[in-house]
Amino acid sequence: MRFSVVIPAHNEEDSIARVVGSLVQTLTAEEIDHEVIVVNDNSLDQTEARLQDLQRLYPTLRPINNEPPNGFGLAIRKGLEHFTGDAVAIVMGDGSDSPEDVVKCFRQLQEDGDKQCVFGSRFIKGGRLINYPPHKLLLNRLGNRLIGMLFGLNYNDVTNGFKVYRREVIAACQPLISKHFNINIELPLKAIARGYKYSVVPISYIDRSAGISKFKIKEISIPYLLTIVYIYLERYFSMSPQRGTGP
Repeated sequence: MRFSVVIPAHNEEDSIARVVGSLVQTLTAEEIDHEVIVVNDNSLDQTEARLQDLQRLYPTLRPINNEPPNGFGLAIRKGLEHFTGDAVAIVMGDGSDSPEDVVKCFRQLQEDGDKQCVFGSRFIKGGRLINYPPHKLLLNRLGNRLIGMLFGLNYNDVTNGFKVYRREVIAACQPLISKHFNINIELPLKAIARGYKYSVVPISYIDRSAGISKFKIKEISIPYLLTIVYIYLERYFSMSPQRGTGP
């Protein structure tokens, strides 16, 4: 199974070398056939130059430039248009996701032949949070509780962006419409609404040690709510056949 990793990067000159280097080295050491697609999301710093230098070091790195306007969701959508693997992971460019967790989720997908997705959770046994801002944690738990109630899920970390999907799931979730961080819930909720099965594995989260977070609560609250309503209505009023959901 060929594995693709999509990383959106906007002004990540201080972290992208560490993120790409550790990820490529880990995947190579595990002998996983892979590509790492970093989408430079209209960065105003030296992110693009860093990626060009890294490409000479790591042949499996594929830098792509996103066209204006920039946006987290737009960058991920760009990466998902270009990946060539049988499965794809969404990984953050700030170093918050562990390369070991990326491998763990990929192995889980390989082992679970009847599952099409692997979702990470920071809030089950074995999950870890390091330096997670308290205000974000409160909103995270409230938001995930709401999503769980609406969709009848026992998965408690839908808003987490780190997830792995088989190629057919990405195709079935098109068209993607999110421009910002709401893509973190559009993708998994669409996959669930379309009946794809998933496994849940514990993962860790380490808050960024360099650069500035692009996550702005005031800016993403309404898009998150609209995305939830949109997929809720799609799931319960669509006439398309259901394939059976859940872990």
